Amino acid sequence: MVHHTISSSSSRAPSASSRIRVMKRASRFLCAAAIVGMLASCAVQSPSPPATPPSTESPLPPLGDVADTVPLGPALQRPRSRWVPVRWADLPGFEQDATHEAWNAWLKSCERPAAAFARLCSEVRRLSLATPGEQRQWMRLRLQPYRVEPLAGAGAPGGDGLLTSYFEPLYEATRQPPAGTGAPLYRPPPTLGQRKPWYTRQEMDTLPEARAQLAGHEIAWLADPVDALILQIQGSGRLRVTEADGRQRLVRLAFAATNDQPYRSPGGWLMGQSLISDATWPGIKAWLAVNPRRVQEFLWSNPRMVFFREEALSPLDAQFGPRGAQGVALTPGRSIAVDPQSIPYGTPVWLASQGPVASLQRLVLAQDTGSAITGAVRADYFAGWGAEAGDFAGRMKQPLKLWVLWPR
Repeated sequence: MVHHTISSSSSRAPSASSRIRVMKRASRFLCAAAIVGMLASCAVQSPSPPATPPSTESPLPPLGDVADTVPLGPALQRPRSRWVPVRWADLPGFEQDATHEAWNAWLKSCERPAAAFARLCSEVRRLSLATPGEQRQWMRLRLQPYRVEPLAGAGAPGGDGLLTSYFEPLYEATRQPPAGTGAPLYRPPPTLGQRKPWYTRQEMDTLPEARAQLAGHEIAWLADPVDALILQIQGSGRLRVTEADGRQRLVRLAFAATNDQPYRSPGGWLMGQSLISDATWPGIKAWLAVNPRRVQEFLWSNPRMVFFREEALSPLDAQFGPRGAQGVALTPGRSIAVDPQSIPYGTPVWLASQGPVASLQRLVLAQDTGSAITGAVRADYFAGWGAEAGDFAGRMKQPLKLWVLWPR
């Protein structure tokens, strides 16, 4: 209710009888009383604030020191891995990690939680502003760490594990083909499902019927065909596209489909012919720079082609990576791709890797997979986007140890 105040003025009346003066004083008193009554009435009639409904969330458990002495249960088995229970003290660097940096990735996983973790997500959300120490205390209380190893045991082949890295490339692109040898990026053609497998990369470049089916389905063109190959291997990327009218805008190309051909590593193709000893992308590009006539042969060594869909990239979306196989946006440095037959999507994982590129001991979330990511102790580390992330990802190839953190 809004009260309006009306201001008024009047000149003083000539003297009159005492009765009139008394009546005027009584009148003023009654008016004042009426105004007070009106104000009191307004105060009485104002609606009271609605009562706060009782919280339906269960309270957080007490976050005190948790003794790491609970009896360890039996090992668990997945289709492609064996999980062996361990103590929290067995996780290298657990006390030093800035776990709050991983909490955004965990909150993303809670947008589409695995059944085993759904009941913990309300607590995960409430702990988003907690200190790393409180977050660690909660993990000790709610989760049990398990060392991941091959089904045949830690000493079996693959027991040491392998960590590689991937990133979201950022390239300049045009809607019109550039002068010279531009590389088109395609959306899935309507005939893609009519033939399995579809045409190989080489056939798509050389057969008239394949080229005819791709015509009109170009999203954009890159200047360098090797960059197009890198984007297809990574599975997604960002483009700064120059439109036909000269305007520029930032978009994301998300994975849409493949031609169902097998993936073959172009770096492995070079290594198999003893053409290079450094199979990182910097090493590969250095070899291609002095062997430009073999670029096409290099590209055709991988028969797989990836098709994309274009997505708008808002300022908020630009703060996160593309959506992984779990269906949630990836977080740089805190999301990994795994073999889902070894580690389910949405699982928090402790990762440890020592090597020439990086020393990593940190909490990550299993949120993605890839055609080359198979086996028990195998992970692909999401480095972020742009040139710096690409340089890191191109050089990363190190031993790996993994521990899953599973609900008690």
